[in-house]
Amino acid sequence: MGAINNPNFEEKRVKFIADLQSKGRSEATVIAYSKDIEQLLNFFSKEGISSIEDTTIEDLEKYKQNLQDNNYTPKSISRKINSTRTFYRYLLDNSLIQDNPSEKLAHPKFETKPPRVLTEMEYRALRDVSRVDVRLYSIVEILLQTGIRIGELAALTLDDIRKSNDGRIDYLYIKAAGSHPQRKVPLNKSAKKAIDEYLELRPETEDDTLFVTKNGRPLLVRNIRTAIDKSFEKAGIKNAKVNDLRNTFIAHHLANGVSLVVVSKLVGHKRLSTTEKYLNLVKMQKEEQKSLKEL
Repeated sequence: MGAINNPNFEEKRVKFIADLQSKGRSEATVIAYSKDIEQLLNFFSKEGISSIEDTTIEDLEKYKQNLQDNNYTPKSISRKINSTRTFYRYLLDNSLIQDNPSEKLAHPKFETKPPRVLTEMEYRALRDVSRVDVRLYSIVEILLQTGIRIGELAALTLDDIRKSNDGRIDYLYIKAAGSHPQRKVPLNKSAKKAIDEYLELRPETEDDTLFVTKNGRPLLVRNIRTAIDKSFEKAGIKNAKVNDLRNTFIAHHLANGVSLVVVSKLVGHKRLSTTEKYLNLVKMQKEEQKSLKEL
């Protein structure tokens, strides 16, 4: 995808991106929006459209059809439509357009798969195969017992392992990042023990990142993801991703009667509705267990 040739388009895109950054959106979100809007505006240019003010719902429908013709998945198209709507809302709020045709642009229909949650056997198997490596086991335990994001785990520093007055590990401090506010995440005995065991063997380094390589350099997200993917393979766990450890934490706590509000705060969901999506999954699991007992 090349640069936008239309100076008028490029100016609006740059200002839109600056607005997102001023609102504290994460770097990944800003990059995604930038690419999506660049693609949209390049499409307009190819269609001979020279002004955003002149765009209509028919132009946006053509763009959507173009994405479908180029084999974008319904989920990807839906995300690009969200980017388009956000861009047009920005233009309208700043009086750069008079009407917002994007409001009429419909999302493509697609089935949303329920969150993947580890079974009890998979949960045990993952922990078992991870025990051979103290650092890996500590990582797996933190993800399973706290539900934090992999990016949040990679960003943890020694200072984020907060301790009580008696020197014992108490909770994790998750720093604010992008639109996600700071929060405190309590640790159970299993997670505390795993962290303590890792800290005893952690290589000495001037870097204060919690999880480091043997050479004392920060362990990157891709390194953590690769290590856990290998553990999934060793444990015979199929079609699982790192984020499924977070899904498992959420589903497990809701199934055990922890309130939606508490779980939502623990995992840092911005909207309660995001946590609510797991309720149907928990209900289905309980019904399945009930059916099995009746057999």
